[in-house]
Amino acid sequence: MTIDQLRADVATACRLIALEGFTDLTLGHASARLPGARTIWIKRKGLALDEVEPEDVIALDLDDPDALADRAYHLESVMHTEVYRARPDVNAVIHGHPLYATALGATDGTLRYMTHDAVLFTDGLGIYDDGPALVTEVSQATRVAEALGFRRAALLRNHGVVVAGEDIRWATLTAITLERAIRFQVTAAALGEPLPISQADAQILRPMKYQEFLLDDYWASWERRVLRQRASQGGRV
Repeated sequence: MTIDQLRADVATACRLIALEGFTDLTLGHASARLPGARTIWIKRKGLALDEVEPEDVIALDLDDPDALADRAYHLESVMHTEVYRARPDVNAVIHGHPLYATALGATDGTLRYMTHDAVLFTDGLGIYDDGPALVTEVSQATRVAEALGFRRAALLRNHGVVVAGEDIRWATLTAITLERAIRFQVTAAALGEPLPISQADAQILRPMKYQEFLLDDYWASWERRVLRQRASQGGRV
């Protein structure tokens, strides 16, 4: 993959999660890197998620201690840098404030295996419980990474979510799937007594449902969806 393609994919991811409920003013951001790289490519501040174009995805050097002082970066970009430092297996990070996942993180509730969406999270969800303040310091972001641990996603108490993936496609799938799973759980609970999938069945379903070759198809479909969105907007907003 080239850097240009990586930037285009991050822009696509931003627009996709916007379409799936992550829009919150100009807040929320996604990033990615080539495997093992010390430079990440991250959405710049000042734009809503559904406005992002490839040129709005800018470089951030993990080895530059002063990089985050640049006002081009979101205040909470440090969450990205510290997750990458803690997780060599991670090549994409998303932070946002989707309605249902943020609501779950403001309660003592837990994610239950109500659908195939939820079985992606058989390793559970991390919980960052240090309070609702913006995560702008390395010490805070380090604790976010610790809360995430080896998992795909963590809820930030009263704040939002952080998602990690093997690449930007997996991170996008995880972000979208988490919000769908929680939204479905809310709907099911309103209709009757929930009857969740067992942990054992969820463990069996996960590798069947979530496979690399299926993600290729999903991503191609998402790219077409974003192209339609751009066309409906007449190009850049």
